[in-house]
Amino acid sequence: MQDKVALITGGSRGIGRAIAIRLASQGADVVVNYVRHRRDAEETAEAVEKYGRKCLLIKANVANGDDVQNMFNVISEEYGHLDILVSNAASGVLKPALELTERHWDWAMDINARALLKLVQGGLPLMKSGSRIMAVSSLGSVRAIENYTTVGASKAALESLVRHLAVELGPKNINVNTISAGAVDTDALKHFPNRDQILNAAMERTPLGRLTTPDDVADIALFLCSELSTMIQGQVITVDGGYAIRG
Repeated sequence: MQDKVALITGGSRGIGRAIAIRLASQGADVVVNYVRHRRDAEETAEAVEKYGRKCLLIKANVANGDDVQNMFNVISEEYGHLDILVSNAASGVLKPALELTERHWDWAMDINARALLKLVQGGLPLMKSGSRIMAVSSLGSVRAIENYTTVGASKAALESLVRHLAVELGPKNINVNTISAGAVDTDALKHFPNRDQILNAAMERTPLGRLTTPDDVADIALFLCSELSTMIQGQVITVDGGYAIRG
């Protein structure tokens, strides 16, 4: 990763932070995108800089096209190129399907799915052959989880978008893949009213006997950035300790 430049959206906490630190530990300079948690972003930057790498913090709402374009303008001015793009920022409304409004639906789709398209369109002029694009998804894209309707549907759309982008960008020798994480105990999960139930059930049903951590996800991100993953394209790699195979 030496001297490569990586953009991680939603990189201030949780999985995004872990990926930023892991790439920096291998020599990459990091751009951390955040929208609300400035202090958390600063803590991520401090962790990155301990490896002697540069960390650029950019506040931008990835659901806003102008914000996204401004972000790439800054990256272009600062670095002139982009080697790794990780679409990790996510949001959604946790309600039963019959209580959802159009605003709830649009909110989740814009941030969790459409943002990837805008990020790729904005970032592609800075990317060259051998660049990597990753999206972070969840098992809710293929499973029905209580109150997860908008997030699950948007993650399914995200995974479909990755496949289509993989076909279009393959001839440019740009790899596009999805990392699907199991139950990870991050700040995002604290918004679930049944958080403890989700974590306990995941622990019981995971063959490897423990929950997935942000560092586990970051390890796969590093692999997908490396030359070892050259022939992996348009795939969903699940990181869950075997939880999903239990049916």
